[in-house]
Amino acid sequence: MIKGRVHSIETFGTVDGPGIRYILFLQGCPLRCKYCHNRDTWDVKSGKEYTTDEIIADASKYASYMKFSGGGITVSGGEATLQPEFLTELFKKAKANQIHTCLDTSGFVNIETIDPVLDNTDLVLLDLKHMIDEKSKDLTGVGIEKAIKLAKHLDERNIPVWIRHVLVPGITDDTENLEELAKFVSTLNNVDRLELLPYHSLGIHKWEIMGIDYELKNVPDATSEDIKKASDIIAKFGVKVFSKSA
Repeated sequence: MIKGRVHSIETFGTVDGPGIRYILFLQGCPLRCKYCHNRDTWDVKSGKEYTTDEIIADASKYASYMKFSGGGITVSGGEATLQPEFLTELFKKAKANQIHTCLDTSGFVNIETIDPVLDNTDLVLLDLKHMIDEKSKDLTGVGIEKAIKLAKHLDERNIPVWIRHVLVPGITDDTENLEELAKFVSTLNNVDRLELLPYHSLGIHKWEIMGIDYELKNVPDATSEDIKKASDIIAKFGVKVFSKSA
């Protein structure tokens, strides 16, 4: 029986996909994002084990709320695709129970690994960290190539996508990065929205509790003005921006 390592569960999420969502945060992440607000998800050996049947049974308690709001199950992390067998089985059972499925991913995954998951995925939240490869590696520990490849693959499969980009002052808000992001998104036909997520420092305490230095402690939170400025740059390429309030 397949089991997944789960970091935490949110039963009434409203920001990670449409409607009211049952959000499963899986344990483990191959990225090392300097601004990560869930630093405690990185360890692949931590978390609590659940079977897919246990998760479906628990999520089904909220079926009426999900159905009424157009919601469903979102699987996030960490990086959910580190547990592909669990994810594949979970989404297959969710669809059998008429539950909308959403995958939140950094895109750092091989296509052959994720394709069985995508067979039962209704929506993908794809987090493009930084469009300049060297800066992506500095910020997250990995390049952007795999995420770009996945975005193109999702377009080919016509799977709806929300592109997400965390706006970090002085790091991801430069014109070159934002223009590259806009130009790339403009080539895709399956993007329902591009979200700009304002960087915030609320996760610093998790790093401190774990006794780990937080490199961006002097970086200010992104403001509404920062979001507006970035949105204006992106809009020049004909891409409509959906922005979270800072």
